[in-house]
Amino acid sequence: MSYVTGRTRGGKEWTPKFVKAIDPELCIGCGRCIKICAHDVLAPAEVDEEESAKMFAKVENAADCIGCEACGRTCKKDAFAFEPIAA
Repeated sequence: MSYVTGRTRGGKEWTPKFVKAIDPELCIGCGRCIKICAHDVLAPAEVDEEESAKMFAKVENAADCIGCEACGRTCKKDAFAFEPIAA
């Protein structure tokens, strides 16, 4: 199967991996991923606890993801799943 690819500034081939899901069992609610995403792909998920300071994340606008994986790199718990898209 072939995937959508691009090139880095140096000419190296690159296959972007787009956010697929966030594991709610691994997410600790730090909110770093929400803050780092410049394309509003992620949003806070509803939390049952009242007045929680945690920002559990959910994928809200997957179509806006550019495949940079910045959210996954900021996640200390590896809660993100990514996948390339077929060409």
